[in-house]
Amino acid sequence: MLNFAVSEEKNKWLKEKMESLGIREEDIIEKFVRSSGKGGQKVNKTSTCVYIKHSPTGIEVKCMKDRSQSINRFLARRELIERIERLSGKLTNEDIKRFKAKKQKLKRHKRAKLKHKAEVVDKASASEGNSLEAAKTFVPTTQHKGE
Repeated sequence: MLNFAVSEEKNKWLKEKMESLGIREEDIIEKFVRSSGKGGQKVNKTSTCVYIKHSPTGIEVKCMKDRSQSINRFLARRELIERIERLSGKLTNEDIKRFKAKKQKLKRHKRAKLKHKAEVVDKASASEGNSLEAAKTFVPTTQHKGE
């Protein structure tokens, strides 16, 4: 297994994840191409973009997120792992984050709805309370004819 320019923990995690999914380095075809985007002469001269293809599944990943080729190699493999997990039906870290965000958004919506409902009830009871107070202090000024 290759070591990339990331922490030992990340290298270890990548190795374990690849083994658990049955991804072998021999099954990965790796090419280096020139990146696109900002950077001028440096980008035009160096091949930091990493293109990998997993032969058994046919999944292709192209990564040019970082200036470093080594880090892009790590990121490309991580992306490959996520795609293979998605194909196998497992929840990826990205899916879990998306699920949590959706759940949190739903909670906020419910809380806001309850808060709005409580404010409407408070306003209604306050306006009713004022009319009740006014009714209690009301003294009739006109007298009836029969009296």
